[in-house]
Amino acid sequence: MIRVVLPPHLRTLARVSGEVKLEVEGEITQRSVLDALEARYPMLGGTIRDHVTKQRRPFLRFFACEQDLSHETPDALLPEPVASGAEPFYIIGAIAGG
Repeated sequence: MIRVVLPPHLRTLARVSGEVKLEVEGEITQRSVLDALEARYPMLGGTIRDHVTKQRRPFLRFFACEQDLSHETPDALLPEPVASGAEPFYIIGAIAGG
């Protein structure tokens, strides 16, 4: 069971509170987790990744085990504590201002 923590605006869109728990088939990568997330919550499609390119949207970051994974390749394995469900995979809304 993979645990995912969404930023508040995506929790509202998906109509969830707190962590989301997902069953993910195969290797636990950013791509497989996001595919499972979008399959379970279709309203999130295109909000985290571009519909066509599947690249991470600007102003969203991915973290796990106190590491910024935002620039890792989508098929890189996530840390073992995330794969085992001991630690969550965080999707964080970045803050920008002027």
